[in-house]
Amino acid sequence: QVQVEESGGGLVQPGGSLRLSCAASGSTFRSYGIGWFRRAPGKEREFVAAISRSGGTTTYANFVRGRFTISRDTAKNTVYLQMHSLKPEDTADYYCAVAKSEYAVTTEAQYGSWGQGTQVTVSA
Repeated sequence: QVQVEESGGGLVQPGGSLRLSCAASGSTFRSYGIGWFRRAPGKEREFVAAISRSGGTTTYANFVRGRFTISRDTAKNTVYLQMHSLKPEDTADYYCAVAKSEYAVTTEAQYGSWGQGTQVTVSA
């Protein structure tokens, strides 16, 4: 099973930026799509963004489109989530997951390996 680990979370002021990283072990990481999800306090986990195996396809939730960018560095086995113009409602635990296919998919059932999450707090 692929081991997945997120990093880069923290406290940021509204309007600020953060970059989350998702590192994974194993060569299989390069064969699959990668996604980011988040769970806000008291809410269910929701899709944020995903990127295909090749990096040629990305997809975003409507509430982050234009503010967040997902990218991958295959040589480093790492996927990034660059977040700009952060809002208090972006406060959540952010999870990285490895898809069961090469595609940029959007539902939890389409993902196999999950990280433990990294906390993002947007507050003044």
